[in-house]
Order: sequence, then structure tokens, then C-alpha cells
Amino acid sequence: MNAIAQPLVARPRTAIVLTCGLAALAGLMFGLDIGVISGAQQFIQKEFGVGDRTIEWIVSAMMLGAAIGALGAGWLSAALGRKRSLVLAGALFVAGSLLCGGAWSPAALIVARLVLGLAIGVATFTAPLYLAEVAPERIRGAMIGMYQLMITLGILLAFLADTALSASGNWRWMLGVIAIPGALFLLGLFPLPESPRWLVMRGRRAEAEVVLCRLRGDAAQASREAGEIKAQLRTPQRGWHLFLENRDFRRSVGLGVLLQVMQQFTGINVVMYYAPRIFQGMGYATGAQMKFTALVGLVNVLATFVAIALVDRWGRKPILYAGFATMATGLGIVGALMHAGLATHGEQWLAVAMLLVFIAGFAMSAGPLIWTLCSEVQPLKGRDFGIACSTFTNWAANMLVGLTFLSLLNGIGQAETFGLYAALNVLFLVFTRWLVPETRGVSLERIERNLMAGKPLRRIGR
Repeated sequence: MNAIAQPLVARPRTAIVLTCGLAALAGLMFGLDIGVISGAQQFIQKEFGVGDRTIEWIVSAMMLGAAIGALGAGWLSAALGRKRSLVLAGALFVAGSLLCGGAWSPAALIVARLVLGLAIGVATFTAPLYLAEVAPERIRGAMIGMYQLMITLGILLAFLADTALSASGNWRWMLGVIAIPGALFLLGLFPLPESPRWLVMRGRRAEAEVVLCRLRGDAAQASREAGEIKAQLRTPQRGWHLFLENRDFRRSVGLGVLLQVMQQFTGINVVMYYAPRIFQGMGYATGAQMKFTALVGLVNVLATFVAIALVDRWGRKPILYAGFATMATGLGIVGALMHAGLATHGEQWLAVAMLLVFIAGFAMSAGPLIWTLCSEVQPLKGRDFGIACSTFTNWAANMLVGLTFLSLLNGIGQAETFGLYAALNVLFLVFTRWLVPETRGVSLERIERNLMAGKPLRRIGR
């Protein structure tokens, strides 16, 4: 092994950053799709002459496909490996993007969005799993945070493209152009190593040690880590059987499901999918709507850097407390302003500013940290199953949000809708206090031991 690994150990930190960076590009694809559909909706609605309910389905078809993809991603990831699952996701993403750009009817567009969703469902399951398995614990939070950063960067790039194309109203270019970064992502995957944990699971320990030596820069450490993984694999239970037979594993799966519900019902994708419609409700014309939507994307990117910088310094829970409090405040003020009526330019500007405060609160906290925690709390033998459950929940909740927002606006009004989401963020502060563990600087193996020893969920990181 040493003869193979020696040339690769000169810059292990560079190797780990490049490896995680390429895998995190899966988030870029997700972000691009969120962004482009936000800007394209009004032009699709005009060309096809459809109502809000059809638009909700065009938006939400991607989430339905992603939920289906997430259900199958656990099996794919275990059978094919993390890397090949990402390659499959990249290929489906390119195909779905091209189909969206060429859609000839609302039904065809819904089907194309479904294909796109399958790709994103597989990617959103596999990328955080891969990142958790290749990153050393001292920088694991920041590396997984790169995944969320790529989502926010993709949203920003898509919002900018939408703004540039809004003058012509060419929604087909908006939806189809994202096939280009999808193809680049696909090409970038081929140099990636396979997850060392998956290699050990498949009985390929020698290959796992070569990968670990490349990423850690220490052959002895690589051998020890491979040995720890192999020792855990002696446990006979896994996946569905582990879920049925082990109460502690059911607790970790339940926590992952709850975390994803919390993330989606913050209201973030209400803004990401329907930002132009929200700004229209504040009294802004089309040009201003698109510019403010791009500003949403910019704030989303910048605030994500805060999470990446602080997640392995402050810890998970303090940042979640700050994030949920900020989101509740931002949406609460937006709802109050809309209830009173935005009679002046100053009130309009304040509403926009508070919406941006909400975006910043999400991007610095629940955006990256929920994915981090979901990958950290699952034991190795059930990690594929546990993350599949939480990822499926993410997309099911995401779809519910996408399918109901316009109906809520038309039914109870904008002020009441934002007030509802503000109240949910207050509730999530309570959930964080009583159920969420602090996992900063703790190895995955220690978290698993604490979980299986029956410790309360909020204490499994101690």
C-alpha cells in the first residue's frame, strides 16, 4: 500500500478540500433548479395560459421526483457506491434540464421536472453521505457546509440568469441552460475516490486504506481508521432490519426526519420558489421583482459563509438557536407590515430588508447544519437507510410547501401566511433545545456508541 499511497500524501488537506468540493457541486445542481423555476414561472404561466394550481404542480413535480429518488438512493448508494450514484444523478440532471427547455406543454414540463427531481433526490442523499464519510471530524462540519454553499451559489447564479433573460421572457433558456453546469459536474466526478467506508463495507479494505492515506496524509492513521470501520461492520444488523429491531436506531431515524421537517417549514423554499410573486405582493413591478430576487440569492450565499466559518468553532446548537430566532423575527415583521399595509416606500423597503434577514438566518444555520446533523447522527450500519428516510422527508415536506403556498396566499392572505411560518420557527427553537445533540468535534464512532447506549438524543454528542 505504501508504494501506492506515498505520492498522494504530500498535500492531504488539498486533496480533502478538492474531493469534498467536487462532491459538494451536487448542491449546485439543486440550487440552479430552485432558482430557475422561480424566475421562469410568470413566463410559463403566460405562454401556456395556466393558473396558480398548475404552476404549483410544475414547481412541485421536481420535489415529487426528488422524494422518489431519495427512496431509491439508499439502495443505489449501497449497491453501486457513493461515487457511481453521483454519476447517475449527474446524467439524469443533464437529461432533465434539456427536457425542461424543450417542453411543449405543461404536462411535458411536469414530466421533465420529475426527471430532474429524480437526479436531485439521488444527489441530495448521496453527496452529504459521501462528504461525511471522507472528511476528518475536525473539519467535517465545514466540508458538509460546502454542500449548502453550493446550493446557495446555484440559486444565485440561476437568479442572475433569470434577471438577464427576463427582458426577453425566454423561460426555455432559463430552464435548459443549467444542463451546462450539470455536464461539468458530471465530468468532475470521475477523478473522485470512492468512499473509504463503502469500500470497507464491500470487503475492499486495501483500497480503502489507499484512499484514506491520500485524504489524511498518514498511513498509520489510515490503517487505524479502516480498522475502526471494519470493527463496526461486525454488527449483524443493518438498514430496515436494524430499524425494526433496534429502538435506538429508530430514535436516530426519527430525529433525522424531524430535522428535515424543521428545515423545510422554516419557510425558506416559499421564498426561493416564489420570490417574484412575494415581491409583487409588496407592490413592486417585474423589473424590481427580479432584481430583489437576485439580491435574495446574494444574501443566501454570503450568509452561508458565516455557517461554514463558525460550525466547527461555535457548534451546531448555538448557531441553530441564533438562526431560528432570526428567521422568526424576520418573517414576523414581514407579516406584521403586510397586515398593516405597505403604504409607503419606507415600509416596502423595510419588508424587503426583513425578508433578507430571514434568508440570512436560514443560510447561516438550518440550511447547512440540518444536513450536517442528519449525516452525523446515523450509525454506520444504518446510515444509508437513516439518511434515505430524512432525505425523503425533506422532499416530501418541500413538495407540501411548494403545493400549498400560492393556495395559502389566495386563501388566508400574505400577512397570515408569513405569520404562520414565523410561529413555526419559534416552535423549532424548542425542538432544538430538547432534542438536538451537539456534535462539534465528536467522531461518528463516538456518536454511534452514545446512541446505541441509550443516551437521550440531545446528549449523544457528549
